[in-house]
Amino acid sequence: MKTLLRTAICASLLLSTASMAATMSQNTTMVGGAEMYPSKNIVENALNSKDHTTLVAAVKAAGLVDTLQGKGPFTVFAPTNAAFAKLPAGTVDNLVKPENKATLTSILTYHVVAGKYEMKDLEKLLKKGNGTAELKTVNGQPLWILNNGPHNIQLKDGKGNIANISTYDVQQKNGVIDVIDTVLMPK
Repeated sequence: MKTLLRTAICASLLLSTASMAATMSQNTTMVGGAEMYPSKNIVENALNSKDHTTLVAAVKAAGLVDTLQGKGPFTVFAPTNAAFAKLPAGTVDNLVKPENKATLTSILTYHVVAGKYEMKDLEKLLKKGNGTAELKTVNGQPLWILNNGPHNIQLKDGKGNIANISTYDVQQKNGVIDVIDTVLMPK
């Protein structure tokens, strides 16, 4: 009986150690109080972030869940709840109404760029462009990246608003997420 108990304890320890090692080997990043796993897609990870509940609700209302769970790769500039809160009162409630789906989709797809652009890739574009570069969004309109010092990149939207990237290179199975502090608006 003691041998069986020791074997069970050893097996349990080995399994928990293996599980911890697997989790640690994934190089997770904490976003919104939750680990973001590179083995999960953009939507699967975003669902766990307490800082992105408004974005997730908007993605669902716009019918973009399947797209963002797709193969990609995508670069998503993900505004936080605080970013959405900076919009005029009632804006988000109005945008998620079914009759405003086209406008909401346009705004959300303005936060997505086809391809995987990590910080090092954005820095290369900035160097080539002497501190500024243009990205074409899935929306079809341009978005500008600006050099704001060493390892500090900002985004400029079609209306001239500036967003700061607070968390870079959150790896996803189908791309990368950069967390931003302002909702980007197309022209």
